[in-house]
Amino acid sequence: MHVYSARFHLHLPTNSLKGKRGIVKSILARARNNFNVASAEVDLHDVHGSAQLAFVTVNKDAVKARQVLEKLEEWLVEERPDVDIVDVLIEER
Repeated sequence: MHVYSARFHLHLPTNSLKGKRGIVKSILARARNNFNVASAEVDLHDVHGSAQLAFVTVNKDAVKARQVLEKLEEWLVEERPDVDIVDVLIEER
């Protein structure tokens, strides 16, 4: 089995923690539903304009596991043009 993780550093279009929470919860829930991944906000909890989100998937095929996370990144760019992706790190665990 291959475990792949992706860590996204995002800039968010909000000036409040309440606005950030809405954006982050929406992204995490939709990613779970669309890609069958585990997800969480892992850093920058008190910074209203930024977020660190992590996604994890497991597959017996390493290529397919990585492709799921790459497709998730493409989906995020298409679905949330208001959110800027600063950095993405995809790695095998």
